[in-house]
Amino acid sequence: MSSNALPSHAPVVVIGGGIMGCSTLYHLAKMGVTDAILLERNQLTSGTTWHSAAQVRALRHSRNLTRMIQYSVELYSQLEKETGQAAGWIQKGSLSIATNEDRLTHIKRQEALAKAYGIPAHSISAEEAKERWPLMNADDVLGAVWSPDDGRVSPSDVCAALVKGARSLGAKLFEKTGVTAILTENGKVKGVETTQGTVMCDAIALCTGLWSREAGAMAGAEVPLLACEHFYLLTKPVDGIVGNTPTLSDHDNHLYIRDDSGGLLVGCFEPMGKPIAPGVLTESFEFGLLPEDWDHFEPMMMNALHRLPALETAEVKMLLNGPESFTPDGTFMLGETAETRGLFLGCGMNSVGVAAGGGAGMNLAHTIIHGAPAYDLSEADAKRFAPIYNSVEHLMARAPEVLGTHYDIAYPGKQFKTARDLRRLPLDAEYRSAKAHFGQVYGWERPLYFGKEQEPVLKFGRPDWFENVKTEVRAAHESAAIFDASPFGKIEVEGPDAEAFLLKTCAGYVARKPGSVIYTAVLNERGTFESDITVQRISETHYRLFVGTNAIKRDLTWFRRHSDGFDVSLTDSTETYAVLGLMGPESPRIAADVGAPELNDIGYFKHGEAHIAGHHVRAARLSYVGEAGWEITCRAENAPAIYAALTAAGAKPAGLYAQTSMRVEKGFCAMGHELDSDLTPVETGLDAMTRKQGGFIGAEAIAERKAAGAVSRVLSLTLEDEAAVPLGHEPVLLDGEILGQTSTCAFGYRVGKPIALAHVERPVETGTTVQIDIAGEIFNAVVTNGPLFDPDGNRMRPS
Repeated sequence: MSSNALPSHAPVVVIGGGIMGCSTLYHLAKMGVTDAILLERNQLTSGTTWHSAAQVRALRHSRNLTRMIQYSVELYSQLEKETGQAAGWIQKGSLSIATNEDRLTHIKRQEALAKAYGIPAHSISAEEAKERWPLMNADDVLGAVWSPDDGRVSPSDVCAALVKGARSLGAKLFEKTGVTAILTENGKVKGVETTQGTVMCDAIALCTGLWSREAGAMAGAEVPLLACEHFYLLTKPVDGIVGNTPTLSDHDNHLYIRDDSGGLLVGCFEPMGKPIAPGVLTESFEFGLLPEDWDHFEPMMMNALHRLPALETAEVKMLLNGPESFTPDGTFMLGETAETRGLFLGCGMNSVGVAAGGGAGMNLAHTIIHGAPAYDLSEADAKRFAPIYNSVEHLMARAPEVLGTHYDIAYPGKQFKTARDLRRLPLDAEYRSAKAHFGQVYGWERPLYFGKEQEPVLKFGRPDWFENVKTEVRAAHESAAIFDASPFGKIEVEGPDAEAFLLKTCAGYVARKPGSVIYTAVLNERGTFESDITVQRISETHYRLFVGTNAIKRDLTWFRRHSDGFDVSLTDSTETYAVLGLMGPESPRIAADVGAPELNDIGYFKHGEAHIAGHHVRAARLSYVGEAGWEITCRAENAPAIYAALTAAGAKPAGLYAQTSMRVEKGFCAMGHELDSDLTPVETGLDAMTRKQGGFIGAEAIAERKAAGAVSRVLSLTLEDEAAVPLGHEPVLLDGEILGQTSTCAFGYRVGKPIALAHVERPVETGTTVQIDIAGEIFNAVVTNGPLFDPDGNRMRPS
């Protein structure tokens, strides 16, 4: 199938001939890189693609992941017309059933989400579900959602069509060509050594599936994923299967079911999968399968027999056991690695490779050519994982659980149970004695709330921690609370060009005098958000940047890659310093009581030095929660003594849930919620914080957006029904039409109502009543442009 000899140079080398590699090659060629090549050590689809059940279900938990799979649907349905090669696209829809009330709520939330994203989805009764799937036992089914546009493909045919399309434009494929080394120089890829010779290149797309961790290591990059065994049962023909059926999703029983060659295909994502240690599957694993394991599959088989009585008499063709790779959070990796420039990942597909492949390949090609995906995919950013997740020990523990959570009900507050306690805060022991309930962020265990007496029962209604969080918000509002910001990333920028460098890379007013605190957006050439950070100017030549907890790898990489030509050094000091936010009206008294009365002389958005419990601190006067106080930075080893002094003087610890509630009341936007790389500061109401004279990356793009009439489209909502529980991503309607959707939701304890921030398509006046669709139930909400609490910000400033 390959033609000619291996070239000595190619602009882009795609490694791996599965769905991701074939799609990436196709899209590179479509976008003009017609001399890209694909290297496959065996044959196309011979890794995990060939045995994929190849379901293509469009709805995902975010707008852009959904958009990505919608692109796959459109691509697969027209490939035959374009290339003459059939892709085996069968569009028979999918049926999701619920056998308990929480699952019913879950699928109704999905139905509401589908409407917001323009995907047809309809609630139907158990009786109608039975009509669509007559072989199903529907006795315990409470309801279902029908999605008519979903379908499936033939994975091998899709890959053949994509490669045919790519080759017609000039791209080349080389099978039986294994990569034996990736060549790098000064942290950048420059070529690959293969079994057939060496190819120099400018970029590599690593689409090597379950072997990607080892392949990435060849280039010095971290690619945390691990293969697990993945099972589905195939039967011989069964009476009642005539033609193609919809895919039946029985997620309460961990099953997906459809026809296959007149028989049944019954697949599962069992609660705890079986991991495969690295090195077990070698390059000789070509079109390979693992041994059948009926003992492991038996509980799923019992579930399947309950759902499909016809299985009792069906003849089994085989129990297929094929490997599939999973990442520590269940989302794939797409984009350039932090460690190695020019090395781009398209892997860790978590068993949705065929569904995602069309859109993910397009976005990977777009990233290689244009430096960013076609739309925000930061949830799949290759730089999002803490290095500690790349350990085999942690991956062996976590990957089987990730497989099992594939069909979980999306409860708020849900946490992984495996690979925990990887990184502990300096005050971990103190928080455990205060009965903290922890959540894991970037490997850190962060307190979500305190005073936990027993494990919370997860639910869609008012959560078990409601009163705990209320107590913490009250402490911050009426006395004083301590919020731990220690896991936030910290970057020291030092050198004679520190100011000039930050004027270029930050949109805010970073040239303020030493002693200043600056909030700033970090933008790309498109004028959209790469990050939003807080900056403390410590001296003429020294700044300290505070970035999001899970953004340290990404942001440090961004700044380093824009530092050429500047005399600056960049150092990650995240673990050197702890940061404690002391917030609330009692803060001034507490500062005096602990021997640091000079903190009260620090002006708003200024920082100063003091000593608490005999230890040096740097306190910055700002507030993320809308109450007066300071973010106090100290050396990590001094945090316990400082915390002891603050709590002895009356401050109470408060967790992330309280902070989020108070942030939403203040209308403060956060990366990954209200801010992302699709939006500029103009659409998020933050353009007042950008320098009018420009001179920073993205300035021209912002000016263009303003000239085009862009305005803020983020607003605050107060729900009228105190018992409503919005969670985020709910459709917002005005006059029966979808206006936008919620981003962050909480209960606003200071305003006494459920609240939300929302993105809308067009501005809406304050006081307008809109509707929010929460799992099919409609709730009224009132619009506010601006904060819901203390709109003038008087409580945040020193009295």
